[in-house]
Amino acid sequence: MIRSKTIWLSAAAALLAGAASAQVQEARPITDLNLRSGPGSNYTIVGVAPLDALVMVEGCVEGASWCRVNYEGTSGWAAGNYLAMSIEETAVPLASGDPRVTYETMTYEEDNDGASVLAGGAAGAASGAAIGGPAGALIGGVLGMAGGDALDPPDRTTVTYVQEHPVEPIWLEGEVVTGAAIPDTVTLTPIPESTYSYSYVNGVPVIVEPQQRQIIHIIR
Repeated sequence: MIRSKTIWLSAAAALLAGAASAQVQEARPITDLNLRSGPGSNYTIVGVAPLDALVMVEGCVEGASWCRVNYEGTSGWAAGNYLAMSIEETAVPLASGDPRVTYETMTYEEDNDGASVLAGGAAGAASGAAIGGPAGALIGGVLGMAGGDALDPPDRTTVTYVQEHPVEPIWLEGEVVTGAAIPDTVTLTPIPESTYSYSYVNGVPVIVEPQQRQIIHIIR
C-alpha cells in the first residue's frame, strides 16, 4: 500500500505558464507514457498519459526513477526520466538529478497477492538488459515541443499481424516508449511484407525499425 500524504514538487524557476518561483504539483510527459500499477516496468499498465498532458505528481521513489502520478482520475506509476517540469523554459526530467527539481520521497510495498506484477516478471533470455531511453533527444527545449512520435506509424495491416502473431514476451529494465532502442540481445521477429520487425516487451507489443532497433510504435 502507498502511504497517504500530500506531495509537493518545488522549482527554483518559473513554469512555462508564467508563474514565478512556487511550489507545484504538476509535470508533463515528454512522450506518451505508460502508467503502471507499481514502480517498475514489470508491473501491469493501468493507463497512458499522452505527450505533454498535465499530470499531478503525488511523489517519487528515491532518485525519481518512478513517480506516482494522477492523470484525469487514473493513478499509477510513471518513469521519472520521461516526466518533466519546466525550469527556465527548459523541460527537466524529474529523474535528471537537477538540484532545482525537488520531490517528496514515497515508499512502495507490494500487494500480498502480487497480482499487479506481470506474469513472467523478469523471466526470459533478455532479463537484466536495458531499453536505451531517448529522453535527452525528446526534450526539445520547452514542454510541448518534444517529439516522441516523430516517426511514421505502421499501417493497420502491420499492426494487425503483430497482434495476431504474439511471440514470447520479454522483460527489460526501463520503460517502453516510442524512440527507445531495443538492445542487441533481444531477437526481433520480422513482419512479412514490411520493413519492420516486432517484439513483446514489458507487457506490450512493440514495432521496431530493425536497423537502428528503435521502437516506432507501441500497440496498446
